[in-house]
Amino acid sequence: MSLTFLEIKQKLANYCVYQDRCHHEVEKKMKEFLLIPEAKEEILLYLIQENFLDEERFTRSYIRGKFYIKHWGRIKIKAHLKQKDIQEKLISSCMDEIDPKDYEQQLLKFLEKLLPEVEDLLDYSKKNKAIRHLISKGYEYDEILNAIADYTEKSTD
Repeated sequence: MSLTFLEIKQKLANYCVYQDRCHHEVEKKMKEFLLIPEAKEEILLYLIQENFLDEERFTRSYIRGKFYIKHWGRIKIKAHLKQKDIQEKLISSCMDEIDPKDYEQQLLKFLEKLLPEVEDLLDYSKKNKAIRHLISKGYEYDEILNAIADYTEKSTD
C-alpha cells in the first residue's frame, strides 16, 4: 500500500498528537515511509510550525512522567533523554519539573520499603542493597546518603 505525501504528513501529525514526541522519534518513524530528504524536511518544518513537535514540551513532559509515574531519578532520566538526542542544556533547564521536596520524599518512600526497621540499617548488606537499588533507579549517590541519614534520624526519634 502506497501513501501520498499528504497522507504521510497527516499520519505523522497524528503520531505527534497522540503523545509528545521528540525529533529523534519522529525521524525514526519517518524511516518507515521511505521519504526523500526534501520531503522529510518539509514534514518536520510543518510539524514544528504547527506546534505538533516541540522539543522543550517533550522534554518537560518526559521528565514529569518518568519521575512522577515511574519514579526514576534525575540521572536515569537524563541518560534516556540523551539517547533521544536531547541537548544537555535543554535537559538541565527542564529539570525544574521535579520538585526537590517531591524528590526527597520519593527517596524516603523507597527507603521505607527497602529498610523497614532501623536495626536493618546496621546490616551492611541490606543498606548496600538499598543503595544499589536506588542508584539503578537513577538517584544520585549523595542524595541517597542524605535520605538514609534523614530516614535513620526519623526512625530513631
